Amino acid sequence: MIRRTRRLALITALAATAVVLSACTPAPEPTATPTGEPDPAAVLQIGLVLEPTNLDIRHTSGAALEQILIDNIYEGLVSRAEDNEIVPRLASDFEVSDDGLTYTFTLNEGVAFHSGAALTSADVVTSYEAVRTDPTLQGNAEFAAVASITAPDASTVQIVLTQPNQNFLFALTGPAGLVFQNGDTTDLKTATNGTGPFTLTRWSKGSAITFARSDAYWGEPAGVAEVEFQYIPDFTAGVNTALDGGVQVLTAVDPNLASQLEESGDFTLTTGRTTDKATLAFNNAKAPLDDPRVREALRLAIDHEALVEAVGAGSTLYGPIPELDPGYEDLSDVISYDPEKAKALLAEAGQEDLELTLTIPSFYGTTVPKVLISDFNEVGVTLEVDSVEFPTWLEDVYSNHDYDLSFVLHVEPRDFGNFANPDYYFGYDNSEVQALYDRALAEVDPDESAKLLAEAAKIVSEDHAADWLYNGATITAVSPLVSGFPKDSINSRIDLSGVTVATEK
Repeated sequence: MIRRTRRLALITALAATAVVLSACTPAPEPTATPTGEPDPAAVLQIGLVLEPTNLDIRHTSGAALEQILIDNIYEGLVSRAEDNEIVPRLASDFEVSDDGLTYTFTLNEGVAFHSGAALTSADVVTSYEAVRTDPTLQGNAEFAAVASITAPDASTVQIVLTQPNQNFLFALTGPAGLVFQNGDTTDLKTATNGTGPFTLTRWSKGSAITFARSDAYWGEPAGVAEVEFQYIPDFTAGVNTALDGGVQVLTAVDPNLASQLEESGDFTLTTGRTTDKATLAFNNAKAPLDDPRVREALRLAIDHEALVEAVGAGSTLYGPIPELDPGYEDLSDVISYDPEKAKALLAEAGQEDLELTLTIPSFYGTTVPKVLISDFNEVGVTLEVDSVEFPTWLEDVYSNHDYDLSFVLHVEPRDFGNFANPDYYFGYDNSEVQALYDRALAEVDPDESAKLLAEAAKIVSEDHAADWLYNGATITAVSPLVSGFPKDSINSRIDLSGVTVATEK
């Protein structure tokens, strides 16, 4: 039996987007230290790129919501650290039976919602039953193997599965595992009612979202009185805002602009690991991308090392699983930079004068499209770039699958299952991959599960179901007045409870 516990005092800022720009060569690690004592009345201002379209994390997907809401406003029974290790949160401890079917959680004492209502196991049961039974809720598919959710007493929750699921506990660290007040009528699109260390105070749409410290928080109080997330989709504008003193932390720093922040002396730069997969999606269900020869030719045409250098931060990635996720292995032997072979494959497929459209959210900038246009032109492929607003991308590409090629950063960890889902916008349908993925989920031994995932991932890469341009890294500029700001995985999670801002001497 697996058992995990922690003391109340260990509730820290360990955990760190549909999609934001990341980057790739190591930036200098921070050397400055705060110039004064932590100020509990301080306001922390953070520059982010992608603003949520609404705040309903139960019904709306995307890392923009998870990045700011999980662990700050809402909490689950468990959470995850920056390195994606699963840690207790609302649960003081949990047990998993040896057969991988029964999960037992013990709740921390004294937890209350921001409304003032005390948290009980009944709130957990109703929250999770809703996920299990309502297909419109985030995480519904991940609860498919849940047989029962019960509350033996006010502080205990037990979940029984019909079959083992290696990813189930990890799923509880995301939106599916968040706990909401039973019977609450809060309009979650514009308001919140969680149990976290912060409460929502203002949302100036198109500009900023502001949180305030919850003085009634059940754990260690947050280190700052207020957090203001400023949404600055233009990277140059973000740097200018930081240099003008408008933010103390700037995330997703463009590597080409990082030197301005470093040379100012007002910021130190950190480079954080991520599970961001800079994915060039191929519409596998649409001609001519339904031809594996065309997909392989496009991958052969891309000089991945030169692209990483152009982006300025990150590392090459030749398969769908990044290094921080189970099942990773180096798949660089699957594909190489070979324009001549790409031309031959296109000729063989009857696509010597191929014209394709790349649909890309506008906040990603022009670096990647320019490299792809140049590389594809070398093999006779004309690439038109359609830069769109993110809501348009969600509707046209993600929902309606109306595209040829697309580029986004898939930042969510352990999302290999997208390639085992033929209904996902990739349109990739391989029964062998689907079977391997199912076996990996059902495998109780995590090492054996990872081997199955690696096998499936290699098939996906050999099928050229997509191209993974690079594994992103985040460059963050942090004022020396700020301590405890997360470094890794911040594109998907920024736990701010342990962050402090010092007074200037």
